Amino acid sequence: MKTLPYILLPLLAACAPARQTPVAEGWANNSVNATVFRKNSLVSLGDAQYIAYYDPAGILTLGKRRLGNPAWTLRQTPYRGRVADAHNAISIMVDGQGYLHVAWDHHGNPLRYARGVAPGSLELGEKRPMTGENEGNVTYPEFFRLPDGNLIFMYRDGASGNGNLVMNRLDAATGQWTRLHSNLIDGQGQRNAYWQACVDANGAIHLSWVWRETWDVATNHDLCYARSRDGGLSWENSRGEPYRLPIRAGDAEYAWRVPQGSELINQTSMCADDDGRPYIATYWRDQESAVPQFRVVWLDNGQWRANNLGLRSTPFSLKGGGTKRLPVSRPQVVAGRSLLVIFRDEERGDGIYIARCDAPRSNAWKVTRLLSSPVGSWEPTYDTELWRARGILHLFVQRVEQVDGEGQANLPPTMVSVLEVK
Repeated sequence: MKTLPYILLPLLAACAPARQTPVAEGWANNSVNATVFRKNSLVSLGDAQYIAYYDPAGILTLGKRRLGNPAWTLRQTPYRGRVADAHNAISIMVDGQGYLHVAWDHHGNPLRYARGVAPGSLELGEKRPMTGENEGNVTYPEFFRLPDGNLIFMYRDGASGNGNLVMNRLDAATGQWTRLHSNLIDGQGQRNAYWQACVDANGAIHLSWVWRETWDVATNHDLCYARSRDGGLSWENSRGEPYRLPIRAGDAEYAWRVPQGSELINQTSMCADDDGRPYIATYWRDQESAVPQFRVVWLDNGQWRANNLGLRSTPFSLKGGGTKRLPVSRPQVVAGRSLLVIFRDEERGDGIYIARCDAPRSNAWKVTRLLSSPVGSWEPTYDTELWRARGILHLFVQRVEQVDGEGQANLPPTMVSVLEVK
């Protein structure tokens, strides 16, 4: 282990109070460290905060610090990732007993999962199964912590255009995983769901997704919704009507209809406010426009509404397979006293920006620059547990470059850091 000295990195003309603290250099030749579907890149329990990233050699590296202390303790694990594929991101979570859980290096591969050897430890044990079922073709692993300290683990079993959503639950007291659903959302062999999820303050799990018909991202369409109030066991729509499981295209609640070919992006973000109202952030273009716009789809007294933030003026096309090189990040949404959308956009110099709306019905957004230094193909991830517990926003930041379709950039290692937004 080593502890890094405190260095305050410059915030060039930042227009919002924020502090950027360094961790160490990481792999930057693609976006594997900085994809939006990492749940989580950064996570807290009590006063301890953890971070995970691939170092310049592709070694899975973990870090820990006391909140408020800029010095990180780092540990290289025995594990590596196939960092040439940006899908193979690392996801981490800490359970209620203080054990760190890590899943990494998945794009249609057997499960790669390990747990800390003791509460608070950065040392991982050997790779292990969870349930031993449907663990041979894993993609997009994500952890979520419930208020009781137990964990939910979601992943795709299958392939793009033909896959199912698997869900496990951990009993933190016993350390045992059980299978909740081997096929929560069923593509019926014709499509698959690309989802985003969150846990609200009362422990309800909110889940939304787009359908994709083939490997081609241009076949993304529609935005669906489901909710669980019992830790992921049973599911209902926004009206409280139970779903018959698995959820299929003909039975799903459609929060917003978006046709294929609309530049609708998949795997974005969602959150819920203190009253349990869900908000989904994404982007697509209207049929009469060539410009994709950031959107927030939200539930307002039983009615779904969609806000067009109207912040962009440059068209682009979303087609093909693999990890795309896109001029904008997928947006991250956070709900507190205001609704916040965090994003990057080439139109604004590839810095980090936050759009704030004090009343969603007004659709009046004020944009503030958090970091003017360009971050390349970075997408926003944040410490969800710190936000939920304390209303404090910490972002994982690294400048990375993504070449379209799993290509490799020629970028030397760059600094991994945490941006603490005031």
